[in-house]
Amino acid sequence: MSSMENFFRWMSNPISKEEVLIWFNIHNLSYEKIELYGDLVKSLYQIIVDTYLGDDELETRISLKEEDKIAHFEWCWKKVIDDFKKENINIKNEGQHKDYFKNFFLESFYDSNQKTLKVAIPEFIEDTFNLEKPFTKSDLDILTELYNMFEKNME
Repeated sequence: MSSMENFFRWMSNPISKEEVLIWFNIHNLSYEKIELYGDLVKSLYQIIVDTYLGDDELETRISLKEEDKIAHFEWCWKKVIDDFKKENINIKNEGQHKDYFKNFFLESFYDSNQKTLKVAIPEFIEDTFNLEKPFTKSDLDILTELYNMFEKNME
């Protein structure tokens, strides 16, 4: 079997619930925090979508410059951080987590001309933080990376 085949199998084969539980224990992942971080990302996405004026589906399409897109993301990010702060959940405004999601949304939402990519964002977010679905090792890697990034940026 080629290394590419092994890679694709690693990416796509679900692992057992026991292996997932072991992974969560080894990496000290909390179900409650996974749900919290998922809610944060879902809230960010919803605010971005609800307040963005540059959507090409509108008849009165507004073409935004790169700095306008960044400013919009910054405003949305601050709003989410402030909203969570009101619930006594304190997340640092600046850090790797912000940079990650700024790059993610700039590439997949703001700058993407592919409608299928934009439509896939909420499904990707839901799938990443869904604790009920079967996990692959790739899923666990992504979840663990995001989890640790948020953990480092909690106040």
